[in-house]
Amino acid sequence: MDHALAPPEQPWHPVSEQLFRVRRFLLVGAMVPIAVAGAVLAALFVAAWLGALIVAAVLVGLVWGVSALRRNQRSWRYAERADDLLIAHGVQFRRLTVVPYGRMQFVDVTAGPVERRFGIATIKLHTASAGTDAVIRGLPPEEAARLRDRLAERGEARSAGL
Repeated sequence: MDHALAPPEQPWHPVSEQLFRVRRFLLVGAMVPIAVAGAVLAALFVAAWLGALIVAAVLVGLVWGVSALRRNQRSWRYAERADDLLIAHGVQFRRLTVVPYGRMQFVDVTAGPVERRFGIATIKLHTASAGTDAVIRGLPPEEAARLRDRLAERGEARSAGL
């Protein structure tokens, strides 16, 4: 899928398929207890049909949510250019973030317990601008470490030249 805002000649790198699996795991883990609790409470205090309706609504929500998560995971990509890093994501509302290497102050690589279980990490780029949302989610840990080192190297080279 091409990203409408991005220069087409760029070699884009997609994120890992595991990002979708992590988000699906979290969605199901949140929705199933809500469905069970809602259905039991509705069946006990109102009517059995209302409990069944709640379960059906949650199932429809899960199907839609999983579909939306898949599309979102496929929209994440990044490209390294000579002077900056491009990060593109979004399905309905597309976003293209351009981070000049010379503006980077430091690069964080994080992985919470669920991310570690699924074998992915997140890179966050901190720049001179406090409002910059430069995050790449869903990278394999080896790729995240490689990109962190490469970005730090390029950032040092660009800021040293100022």
